[in-house]
Amino acid sequence: MTFLEKAEAGAKEKQNSSPHPLDASMTIVTSKQDIAVGDEILLLCKAGGEGDITWQKDMEDIDDQNMVSKVDETSSKLIIEKAKLQDAGKYTCACSFDNGHEDKTTMQLFVNEGPSFGSTKTYHEFLVGTEGVMPCLVTGKPAVDVHWLRNDREISSDARQRVRRLPDNTVLFQTVKREDAGTYVCQAHIRGRPINQMLQVSVVVNAPPSFSRGDRVQKVMAGPDTNVSMVCLVDGHPKPNITWLMPVAFDPLHHEFNSDRSELTVTPVTRADNGTYVCIATNKIAEISATITLQVHEAPEVFVSAEQQSVAAGHRASVSCNVSGLPQPELHWLNKHNGRTLDSTSGPVHVVDGALVIDEVVPSDGGMYSCMAVSASGNASRDVAIHTQPGSPEYLSVSPGPSSIFFSLKKPPISGGTPITSFVLQWRQSATEQWKEITVPASDPLAITSLKPYTLYTVRLAALNAVGVGKFSDEQNARTQALSEPDSPVLLSNEMKVEGNSFTIPLKQTDDGETPILHFDVRYRQDKEGTDWKEMQLLPNADSVSLQELSYGSDYKLEVSSVNHNGSSFPAMFNFTIADKPVSRMTKGNVVAIVMVIFLVVFFVIDATCCYRNRCGLMMSIAVKIFGQKVPGLQMLEVGEGTNGEVKLKGISTPRGSVQHSEAKEETLAKDGGRLTEITCDKAPLTKHEKKQANA
Repeated sequence: MTFLEKAEAGAKEKQNSSPHPLDASMTIVTSKQDIAVGDEILLLCKAGGEGDITWQKDMEDIDDQNMVSKVDETSSKLIIEKAKLQDAGKYTCACSFDNGHEDKTTMQLFVNEGPSFGSTKTYHEFLVGTEGVMPCLVTGKPAVDVHWLRNDREISSDARQRVRRLPDNTVLFQTVKREDAGTYVCQAHIRGRPINQMLQVSVVVNAPPSFSRGDRVQKVMAGPDTNVSMVCLVDGHPKPNITWLMPVAFDPLHHEFNSDRSELTVTPVTRADNGTYVCIATNKIAEISATITLQVHEAPEVFVSAEQQSVAAGHRASVSCNVSGLPQPELHWLNKHNGRTLDSTSGPVHVVDGALVIDEVVPSDGGMYSCMAVSASGNASRDVAIHTQPGSPEYLSVSPGPSSIFFSLKKPPISGGTPITSFVLQWRQSATEQWKEITVPASDPLAITSLKPYTLYTVRLAALNAVGVGKFSDEQNARTQALSEPDSPVLLSNEMKVEGNSFTIPLKQTDDGETPILHFDVRYRQDKEGTDWKEMQLLPNADSVSLQELSYGSDYKLEVSSVNHNGSSFPAMFNFTIADKPVSRMTKGNVVAIVMVIFLVVFFVIDATCCYRNRCGLMMSIAVKIFGQKVPGLQMLEVGEGTNGEVKLKGISTPRGSVQHSEAKEETLAKDGGRLTEITCDKAPLTKHEKKQANA
């Protein structure tokens, strides 16, 4: 269905549905108000009632019958097949209705010759640093407004801007830059009307080749596993083509280029690759070149006769070293323990023809030495380890215990160049006896145990490493102590646990004083004034202290003592804290609500029981209010025999021979609908015994 057919159908439907056609307003219907030159103009006038319809343009009658045609008694159409600019104006539809009423309506039509960009160029190339202009040639009628946009932002006409719009709708690039390249939009629209056209214009900015700053001299070590890359970073537009000039002929197995030939990789590097490399960059603007000098060297290498040498103290050690490289490197020996460089002068440790020589090795000579090669092409080194026995322990002290002697080293012995793994502890009671000894790992306490109490011993020790046992320390005398109280137990604080208001800490007994532990005494209290100690005992095999039902949010003190037949040890003390009690999520409001619910449930259960069994309570009262006297299940109403048709409520009869416990009041109910004002039931239900008597 065409636009005209839809409009005519709508007009007829509106006329038929309106109870008062003459009251309907006149309207002009058209598909659009803005008409392009050459397009068809179609106007449909709907009068809303029967009458004579005429057309006017700009207050002048339209007499051309080819333009105006009658659709029906209530509508007329105006058609202009090819619109011209002069067809724009104000069109009026007037109607003289058959009842003598007259009415009219007006519509403004606009005819335009849409914007056209004519011969405007859509592609421009500018050279960076020059001035560029980009015109937009627009025609159209009526007047056309032009705007230039880039990235949805309008180009300003401010004369202070490097890129600006001129009055003749031309964009001026005062000094072209690389960032000016991109897409621009020339937008033209008919002034005052929502009619516009857009034209996209591309701008390309050309630039001659240029090199980014890079290494002009490169140094590289020759070798089968080494390679070097020379980079020629070139900028320019169009993208420059790159070529290379090399000191040797191109070999695809030896030389490799990346995709744009801006990087040349040489692998492996040999002495022949030394020389000058030229990178040439060319585009349609210009040609430039850059030079890279490649200096090839051979890295120093170090060779030693042995990387580790174990030598007994007092013997000679010798390790030779050779170095090579281009240029020839210098050879140096370094003592890595003290950072000193060794020379060829005579001494305990010296260098002879590049070899490290130690005439008589002592423990302090053990350690790491390094043979180094130093040259302009780089440095290299190789480490040599000299190992010998440890030195004699110094700054040694001994302390006796019950049937034991403890050694204490304020300073560890000289290791001899390899770690000390253990110590040899020796003892004897007289000079005529053979030394007795034990070997103790270096990480364990240095102690001789299972000795006789209160006995004089001569003791000494020596360090042991991978080479052997070093010299023993000076002999010292120590008398073991008599049997005594046990040592204090050890509380393992790093393994303690606090769970709620409970506390647990492991304990360990190190020395029982040569007498079995009888028990552990435990006492604890809150760490505040006025609190009493609480005491308890633990079995001798106990491995932890556990305290229960402590006070939340409190600090505590704990003391644990070991007890044997000789007495009690000094207490091991420990402080700890019990955190605040977790807050319960049950609030007072929750508790009150729960209590109220329980109360209501109990109340309704009791009331329902009372209602069902005794015909009383709140529920019974509500039932009477709702149903009146005819409460379902109530068997206390019966019709009387009065001559006036009254209904009487008779009391419940008592069994023969039983005592009358209550009375039922009688109330009369009149025929005219008077309400029964009161029902009382004071009699309790019959018991099982009373029912038996009544049946008898």
